[in-house]
Amino acid sequence: MRVVTIPEPDDFDAWRDAARDLAAASVPPDDVVWQVGDVPTDLFAGESNTRALPGAAPAFGVPRAFLDLARSAILSREPERFALLYTLLTRLRREPKLMEDRADRLVRRLEEMAKAVRRDIHKMRAFLRFREVAEEGGSRYVAWFEPEHHIVRANAAFFVNRFASMRWSILTPELSLHWDGKALAQGPGATRGDAPEGDPTEEVWKTYYASIFNPARLKVGAMLKEMPRKYWKNMPETALVPELLAGAQAREAQMIDTARTAAPSPKGTNSMAAWQALREEALGCTRCPLYAPATQTVFGEGPIDAEMMIVGEQPGDQEDLAGRPFVGPAGQVFDRAMAAAEVDRTRVYVTNAVKHFKFEPRGKRRIHAKPGTGEIEACRWWIGQELALVRPRMTVAMGATAARSLFGRTMTISRERGRVLDLPDGGAAWITVHPSYLLRLPDKVQAEEEFARFVEDLRAAAKVVA
Repeated sequence: MRVVTIPEPDDFDAWRDAARDLAAASVPPDDVVWQVGDVPTDLFAGESNTRALPGAAPAFGVPRAFLDLARSAILSREPERFALLYTLLTRLRREPKLMEDRADRLVRRLEEMAKAVRRDIHKMRAFLRFREVAEEGGSRYVAWFEPEHHIVRANAAFFVNRFASMRWSILTPELSLHWDGKALAQGPGATRGDAPEGDPTEEVWKTYYASIFNPARLKVGAMLKEMPRKYWKNMPETALVPELLAGAQAREAQMIDTARTAAPSPKGTNSMAAWQALREEALGCTRCPLYAPATQTVFGEGPIDAEMMIVGEQPGDQEDLAGRPFVGPAGQVFDRAMAAAEVDRTRVYVTNAVKHFKFEPRGKRRIHAKPGTGEIEACRWWIGQELALVRPRMTVAMGATAARSLFGRTMTISRERGRVLDLPDGGAAWITVHPSYLLRLPDKVQAEEEFARFVEDLRAAAKVVA
């Protein structure tokens, strides 16, 4: 019996190297015992050794589908995962098309394990809540999570990219992750008592959550399927759920009575209250360092029932001082183009991908600086909430920064421009240039041609709505 030691429970590379050597030496799966660290799994197993195996056969290839499956399944908490994957690997030598057989019991079992891992990764991203903690040198945001599988390290890149400008810590029972804005460090496991209980921001968030809760659309079964009760204890808003559920029927009846007697309102006062709570919260936003030198948060404006939302890059110098989007030179070009496209700005919700002005000081002037990926990602939460409240039929992204904010990835304007696109979370989108691009064109003829194209983009997007 041969013992193979995997240093960490989620170490795919170590398993792959060992499995490759064992398979090349034609070692049967029943002759291998897999263990994590120094914890023995078989009292009768022999010495651990997978190197320099005699009689090694030539290396063989495996389908990409197997590697993708193994990278996920290896994160499962199932103790037999290493042995099951090695068994599948050895069978692939004899049955090259095995991965295509969805009826095979081994393939199906490993796919179910991988699916459970992917679900756990999604739940961590959806239900992890950071709480602000004051410490020397500024604030740190700390979150507690109890994963079902070994997903913490595999999920680290998501949180680094999403909250690159924040200092944060994620505590779990097995290990902890700490990001200082530059490097990621790993620490030992923690307990629920090591995480903070709450912060002042939670009260604003609870107000917002209660405001957008719609009893008429309540489906308890669907809600529990997406947000199981075991995650409730770590999320501030779930403390409100029992009360909101208990009063849902009464609130629904009240909404119906109000709708019968009051003047019609497409989104109602509930959405307006939620938007006001969201705006108040944004005014104190410290999600990225841009808040410090900026004068103020420049939030979106326009009707909450707007059928079209237009997203720009970030506030400029004049917007930063006025506290309103698109009032400076680019805003004047925007207004002129809207008028030429016969689109009423007062019926459009206008906002920016980044809510604070990023600039470089040059004497008494403040020169616009392009937002970085971390700053765009830090502000994507605000855009997501604005989209959820306004629910526009068409969202226009003006410029690459706005497009990245809406789609979560780099979008090439020249390739995507001129057609309707589907947003990741639903809804239609149209990509065009930013008005500031038109101001930078030195050639007058080219500037006029590009302005006409910009007008046509706005007109075409408006036609889709109409």
